[in-house]
Amino acid sequence: METMEIVDSSKLLKDQPSCYGTVRHTGTIISMEVTGYQRVQWRVILCHILTVLTVGILWVIFHWKPVLEVLVKCHPCHLSQSDWVIIKDSFNQQFVAKVWREEIEDDSFPHPVQPSDDENRINLAIGVLEDDWKDTIQLQKQEEKNVIRYYMFEGLRYIWIEKRQCFCKLSVLEETLTCGDIHRQQRGLSRHNQNSKRRVYGPNIIDVPVKSYFRLLIEEVLNPFYVFQIFSIILWITEQYYYYAGCILLISVISIGISLYQTRKQSVTLRDMVKLTVNVRIHRETGEEEMVNSQDLVPGDCIVIPEDGIQVPCDVVLLTGECMVNESMLTGESIPVMKTPLPDGDMYYSPEEHKRHTLFCGTEVLQSKTYNMDQQVVAVVVRTGFCTTKGELISSILYPKPLGFKFYKDAVKFIIFLATLALIGDIYSIVILERQKVSVGRLVKRVLDLITIIVPPALPAAMTVGTIYAQNRLKKHGIFCISPLRINICGKLKVICFDKTGTLTEGGLDVWGVVPVVNKTFEPIIHDIRHVSGPMLHALATCHSVTLLDNQPIGDPLDLKMIESTGWILTDEITNSDAVSKFGMKVVAIVKPPLLEEPSSGSQKQEMNLGILRRFPFASSLQRMSVIVKKPGNLPIEAYLKGAPEMIASLCIKETVPADFSEMLRYYARDGYRVLALAYKTLEDITFEAVHKLERNFVDSEVTFLGFLIMRNILKPETKPIIERLNRANFRTVMVTGDNMLTALNVARNCGMVGLNDRVIFTNASPPIRDKPACVKFLLSEPAPGQQNGTEQQQSGNNFLEQSSYHFALNGKSFAVVYDYFPDLLQKILIRGTVYARMAPNQKTQLVESLQKLEYSVGMCGDGANDCGALKAADAGISLSEAEASVASPFTSRIDNIECVPMVIREGRASLVTSFGVFKYMAMYSMIQFVSVLILYTINSNLGDWQYLYFDLVITTSVAVLMGRTGPAKELVAQRPVGSLINVSILGSLLLQTLLVILIQVLTYTVTTAQTWFVPLNGSSSNKLPNYENTALFCVSGFQYLILATVLSKGHPFRKPLYSNVLFLLSLILLYTLMVFLTLYPLQFVCQIMQLMLIADVKFKFLLLGFAALHFVTSLLFEGFIDSGLLNQCLRPLCKKKYSRKLYKRLEKELCQNSAWPPLDEVIYAESGRVVHFE
Repeated sequence: METMEIVDSSKLLKDQPSCYGTVRHTGTIISMEVTGYQRVQWRVILCHILTVLTVGILWVIFHWKPVLEVLVKCHPCHLSQSDWVIIKDSFNQQFVAKVWREEIEDDSFPHPVQPSDDENRINLAIGVLEDDWKDTIQLQKQEEKNVIRYYMFEGLRYIWIEKRQCFCKLSVLEETLTCGDIHRQQRGLSRHNQNSKRRVYGPNIIDVPVKSYFRLLIEEVLNPFYVFQIFSIILWITEQYYYYAGCILLISVISIGISLYQTRKQSVTLRDMVKLTVNVRIHRETGEEEMVNSQDLVPGDCIVIPEDGIQVPCDVVLLTGECMVNESMLTGESIPVMKTPLPDGDMYYSPEEHKRHTLFCGTEVLQSKTYNMDQQVVAVVVRTGFCTTKGELISSILYPKPLGFKFYKDAVKFIIFLATLALIGDIYSIVILERQKVSVGRLVKRVLDLITIIVPPALPAAMTVGTIYAQNRLKKHGIFCISPLRINICGKLKVICFDKTGTLTEGGLDVWGVVPVVNKTFEPIIHDIRHVSGPMLHALATCHSVTLLDNQPIGDPLDLKMIESTGWILTDEITNSDAVSKFGMKVVAIVKPPLLEEPSSGSQKQEMNLGILRRFPFASSLQRMSVIVKKPGNLPIEAYLKGAPEMIASLCIKETVPADFSEMLRYYARDGYRVLALAYKTLEDITFEAVHKLERNFVDSEVTFLGFLIMRNILKPETKPIIERLNRANFRTVMVTGDNMLTALNVARNCGMVGLNDRVIFTNASPPIRDKPACVKFLLSEPAPGQQNGTEQQQSGNNFLEQSSYHFALNGKSFAVVYDYFPDLLQKILIRGTVYARMAPNQKTQLVESLQKLEYSVGMCGDGANDCGALKAADAGISLSEAEASVASPFTSRIDNIECVPMVIREGRASLVTSFGVFKYMAMYSMIQFVSVLILYTINSNLGDWQYLYFDLVITTSVAVLMGRTGPAKELVAQRPVGSLINVSILGSLLLQTLLVILIQVLTYTVTTAQTWFVPLNGSSSNKLPNYENTALFCVSGFQYLILATVLSKGHPFRKPLYSNVLFLLSLILLYTLMVFLTLYPLQFVCQIMQLMLIADVKFKFLLLGFAALHFVTSLLFEGFIDSGLLNQCLRPLCKKKYSRKLYKRLEKELCQNSAWPPLDEVIYAESGRVVHFE
């Protein structure tokens, strides 16, 4: 950069390694390498000159390969001096980004008006480290101006930070924010600070680029596919194929027009779906309020949330009040979520950890409530634009990670192979045509013509036909797909992971009863909750996140069932003054008891109203929720807890937990009941203000155990048949849930994931403690109720493993230990792991990614926000949601049960097989025409204009378009379709069919020239048409196109039979009839148009039909030979025995051969891998 001093540059570059201009960024999701480049003026000028001299060819090459343009025009430099950067992501893809510079005012970054206690650490006006903030500014020595430098990549802004000597994501500036810092930003920003920050952060918009039609046209025309088309059309015109060239040009124009319309329509639709601009009220640093456009918001702004709700325009953290939020657009979760204020403290703010206090961009606040009548519901902006959670999801749609699917990679290799074949054909053509003394110009045209024949330009479009049909069929069944390329991947799925609650079981739970604790002893279960009293009843009535919207209770189905079972009524129809007079303070909601039918009976006294002061909503990581409740008058404030029994028990005063706690929990969980524990504590002498300053850890500690809430979690009626169907089709089904282990295990047995005679091995792992390393122990579970001789099996050690299947079951804590300390052991556990309980959302994602590392194709089906990460990570994520399109996963199903899973798999298999079929057909279409043309070149002839038109448009296009309409087979089979083109069956089929095509055409040519009436070619017209050789080859090759379309459209076992595709069947019948007509009885004017010879010999015509029939029968036999596996068996002796390429198959084989593994009741330490027996 011209304004940088040379001295500074040399200092920067001194003692740097050879790749001094490269910085590697790593993160939880992606890692990328950024290399800096500086423009060299003479190189730029030289490129402009070469572009003119090459008539724009160099410019087109640079358009295709922007990285090459940067390498040619620039030289490597330190990132601090770069004008351009080349970004290499974790998938080895390379991208180019321009480094932008913006001048900012000298006083843009003032010190805070009210400095904090530690002024050197935090800048309250900005909300980021002062040093990091100032490091985003570079002082340009020559002009003495402040300049910020940044580049844009996938919608995100990466800004230069001098201290780190690299470009960093804008979100880095907010990483050091603590919850206390965010609370101190409640006063808002001044206009000056807001404007200054906007220069760095940019506008608060998620900008989906919508290109103009002209720009789209230029980009489409410069696509290599269309450049090849333009080249081909020009070539055909020079060869006087005017009709053919005109038709292809017309089709290309229509195709481009449709493509432009669809591309722009999709961009506009996504932009409209994403675009969110609202007017919001914000606090100013001076204490004033101001209405601003949401595009002007920056981190640090404090916005007011209206009572009647708002569309959230960015990620904000709630500081006061409560909000009921609909997050279905982001998560697919249709149940509104309660958001509560962020606790004040020194802990670092994390969007994931504090998601229950964060209102995410794109979600809708249905209503807000304030705790204090003198206070507004306010929230502070923490992230804007593409840095928001919604922005990251939209970025993943606009810039999806590459699908590592072999089919697509192999297709490119195969096209290169066809091009190589064309080269061989060209050499043959040059030799033949040179002998015939053909002019150089004509020879060049013929050679180039072969290239346009062997590499079918319509191949990429034809391969997507099956996917488009599959996507439309899925849509009719209520399954929406935002990533069509993943449909083919669904055809290769091997492992399907399921969430439990709401996916395998009913979303709503039925209350079965409560098991109260009295005097440290469990009482008998009480089924009628109305007969419960005291703290247990109050906990059931208040410890929930239910709220009222239009006088209708909304919230988690479990909470709704729980409050319904008590008969208590939630209400907010009470004025602030009434609340203060009754409870002495403002309350969020009031829960009223049901009126007694006979209040004078004396058997039961009327319960009092309860006021909810504050809620701590349920968090997956904490496995609990809690509320603070006030009774009328001067009665003390109480806190109630509800959550996972193990978690609640750990927070209770030990003396209040019954000795038989674990036994009682096991008793109910083993029978498949959902068990929750309840507890409470009294908060003495505490004021309203103090209540809202309490930390959750204080509220959720030293509590008194109340008992269990028992809920029935019933399997959905469709679950068991679907799981059994998947098991029969040899799929591995896995349950991953946040519920209790024994409950999950019971559901797994009931739905068929774990067979009645299968044994379960618990994997218990402990993290390292002091000098003791992490360890794992495998424990055999108790026999299932249906199993016999459990004691005998227990005594026989590992012997039972040889006779029956076994499954691993482990909880989230054990999974975390095995994941961190036993990577080799993790692989073996994953091979047989079936039940994963008490799994946190991030652990679900880790599980999916770990299975993928074993080279499984993994599907994930879930219904809630906790599954979002796993749904995105899976090869095929299916979200059960009412939303028509959710960015939570590639597939969104309105079918609220797992029936959608086999449906997606069947469509995936059908689409994949169709793609292979169309690919093989298009390759064979090229080969048929290639062979015909090479034979005709020997007599210096070619196919006619209308002949090309007939073959390419009438036959091939109609066949390729209609072939993909065949629907999926009704049944799932154990066999999976091949996923690679480089495969014995695929290549064997293509090779045998090609040899057959050559044999039949050469036979046709030879027999034709041997006829008594045959007259050798002697004409001066273009291509010397018509002639007998051409006519005979036209008739036979016309049948070959149709024969291969028929043979390669076989349905079984992944698709319906060919006859089910009525349109395709009718088109084949029509085309076969037309070919018979053209062979036997062509009309005079048809012969003139098609440039065919009239052959009078009827026997010869029937002989041509005989050749076609011979081809049909032989072709069918070849395909049958390949499908039956005989080709593989024939080739097996010639091939060395190879290990399976798939890692999971090698591990499965190893486990099957090792009956002594796993070692039961033994401890495996992480340190040395040694095994120590328990005493």
